[in-house]
Amino acid sequence: MTRPFVFINSAMSADGKISSFERRQVRISGQADRARVDLLRAESDAVMVGVGTVLADDPDLRVKSAELRVARRAKGWPEDPQRIIADSRARTPPSANVLGPGCLVAVSGSAPQERLERLSSKCEIIVCGKERVDLQDLFSRLFQRGIKRLMVEGGAMLNWSLLKLGLVDELYVYMGAMLIGGEFAPTLVDGPGFKEDFPRLTLSSVERLDEGVLLKWCLPCRQPKRS
Repeated sequence: MTRPFVFINSAMSADGKISSFERRQVRISGQADRARVDLLRAESDAVMVGVGTVLADDPDLRVKSAELRVARRAKGWPEDPQRIIADSRARTPPSANVLGPGCLVAVSGSAPQERLERLSSKCEIIVCGKERVDLQDLFSRLFQRGIKRLMVEGGAMLNWSLLKLGLVDELYVYMGAMLIGGEFAPTLVDGPGFKEDFPRLTLSSVERLDEGVLLKWCLPCRQPKRS
């Protein structure tokens, strides 16, 4: 399968949590790390999240820096990368900040028609898969559209699905100087978990940033697996 280069970027606490047990946004990183994330977005063709992140955080996924937006225009690119939501059942609220021109919502054939009709005027919709979004098919179609570098900003279930399928090339993790705790608080990778054949990571770099540390990992090429 031909697909974009895919990297996950996430911030987590020192105990591996990306949010609290209430699944509401927690400010983990500082100003320097937020600027780093903005640069990663500006250098990407598209930014992707799962619907759970949209429901919990209501992100807009656009480039914040005016200078970076100007730099993208100078290259002949749109000011913002394309914004993509993996949303099997079309649960994205029509009022979500991420919607608008440049937003694509990938749904499955199980998405209720009335929800699709509410979203259709707010974004582009494509159908990939029967019951759940077929991420392999989605990535192939994104590549055909010219998306060569894809940034994934969570959440934990989307991270799990992509890693399980062997669709991730790099992983950026900012570990903040805080503890969140909670048995039911989401971690960097949720889902059922691996029983064997645990993905192995190669540490590429370590950098002290703000009051925490930024870790960059590379994943070896893995044969994509069908779920």
